[in-house]
Amino acid sequence: MGARIKAKVVRIAGGLCWADPGDGREPIQCLARGKVKKRAEGVMVGDEVMVSLAGDDATGVLEEVLPRRNQLARPAVANCDQAVVVCSVSQPSPNVSLVERILVQALYQGLQACVVFTKADLAPESDYAHLVETYRGAGFTTLVTSARTGRGVPEVRKVLQGVTSVFAGPSGAGKSALLNAVHPGYGLVEGDVSRKIGRGRHTTREVRLLPLDGSGYVADTPGFSVLDISTMELPELAQVYPDIRRHAEGCRFTGCLHQAEPDCAVKKAVEEGLINPVRYEHYTVLLDELRQMHRDRYR
Repeated sequence: MGARIKAKVVRIAGGLCWADPGDGREPIQCLARGKVKKRAEGVMVGDEVMVSLAGDDATGVLEEVLPRRNQLARPAVANCDQAVVVCSVSQPSPNVSLVERILVQALYQGLQACVVFTKADLAPESDYAHLVETYRGAGFTTLVTSARTGRGVPEVRKVLQGVTSVFAGPSGAGKSALLNAVHPGYGLVEGDVSRKIGRGRHTTREVRLLPLDGSGYVADTPGFSVLDISTMELPELAQVYPDIRRHAEGCRFTGCLHQAEPDCAVKKAVEEGLINPVRYEHYTVLLDELRQMHRDRYR
């Protein structure tokens, strides 16, 4: 074997890994050594690894997986810095509930998050302006884009630079189309929306990291509709709502869950219009779900 180098796993398929050395070369096709295969944690896209190169420098052996900063379960990506939550303003209609769930999962995992609304050419701005204001008001970078017209694409490129980002959102939201607009060389397959169910057909079949011009990676991931928050403790939920967290210090009780407790500064902020009532409503729905999960766990 040749030199031993550090690289980032960008694809896993058919028992092989492809690891990017980050120096402009094509990803190296790797077989994992036995001890790596036996790891309980496995190997994930996004893992930083040590690779021993073969004589041709195009193939190698994956010798070691370095410690992970974080990992997402669904989509299965390690060492992510940022979640880009993609939501269409039309065709299909905005799925705000899923946006909320993805944001909760991302922030709970320690990721930065931004919200990108797509297909702005398919609806008048008056149809979605309230959504943009909701997430900007909550403190999230919020962009409005159209892959067809190019609106917002330079701004998306800017937020992706220098970090590893995961694109997440419902099928049909236009993730692949937006990524193709950001980097035309990707050539990702773009899907349409099923008229029967009003959702997109899955065009992304595997998780992979795509390199960006300059620096950074973006994960194109299969669409999904269910996220697991069962490991979260009840008080932790408010901590991943930055708009709620800002007001929680004024609550009378330290363990206030901002639902039925008296003298709650969060509920007061909702009444005064300082917290968007839609965001608060989604928080209470998730809190009730989480409470039920905890009850079921101890039955």
